[in-house]
Amino acid sequence: MVVPSDPPQQGVSGTGSDIEDDEPVDYVSSAPDFSCFMHTPCYCEENVYFLCKKMMQMGLSDPRGIDLFVVFISNHNRQVPLWKQKASKEDDGLVLWDYHVICIQSKSNKNRQRCRVSEGTCDDFVWDLDSTLPFPSPLNQYVIETIKPTLLLHTNFRRLFRIIHAPHFIKYFASDRSHMRDSNGNWLSPPPPYEPIVSEDGILNNLTDYIEMHTQNMKTDFEDLVFDVFSNNVGTVISETQLEGLFSSIQDRK
Repeated sequence: MVVPSDPPQQGVSGTGSDIEDDEPVDYVSSAPDFSCFMHTPCYCEENVYFLCKKMMQMGLSDPRGIDLFVVFISNHNRQVPLWKQKASKEDDGLVLWDYHVICIQSKSNKNRQRCRVSEGTCDDFVWDLDSTLPFPSPLNQYVIETIKPTLLLHTNFRRLFRIIHAPHFIKYFASDRSHMRDSNGNWLSPPPPYEPIVSEDGILNNLTDYIEMHTQNMKTDFEDLVFDVFSNNVGTVISETQLEGLFSSIQDRK
């Protein structure tokens, strides 16, 4: 992602107004500190790539990453409002990103029955290194406070979500960081200290394949969407109204 834009002066609303384990796991209290993960501002896709790998290594997820899903948030205008963001200058944490990337951890219904958290329930969790919400946050809390689906948005700002199974993302994602240079070749934001990510099949850059999203030919059947998530290297694209329903369907599939 590039350096975030300031929110529109008239707001973004359409009105122009303002693993299976033997023991139960508490995913909130057992979560590591934010500092355990690599984080470079404005390189969220790379941050999530290494977050997934670290979670697999630390035993925070299935060692194969089968319970992890990478989620790109963008639209055809590359203008997506998200709240509760650390990069914001606003009191409510609003940032207008060109795109953003998070990780969602989804447990099967069998494992969900054996989980325990402070309220006695086990949710899907969002791992967002750029959020001011708890790390991680229950998916329903993240949707309410960061996505705000009940807020009427102008069509230019409506969010789309590309859901990719983490094992596919780790294997096939690549970025040469060219999108983070201006016309003179200068960095828009300082890059991470490590070498750019190259896919296992030698591709140097395919970031656009993940960011590009359009509403045309979007599927509505959750069975078809779940199939695409697990079978397509770049996952599938859904609307914000389908997000929680899709992960409910993913739980049922496992």
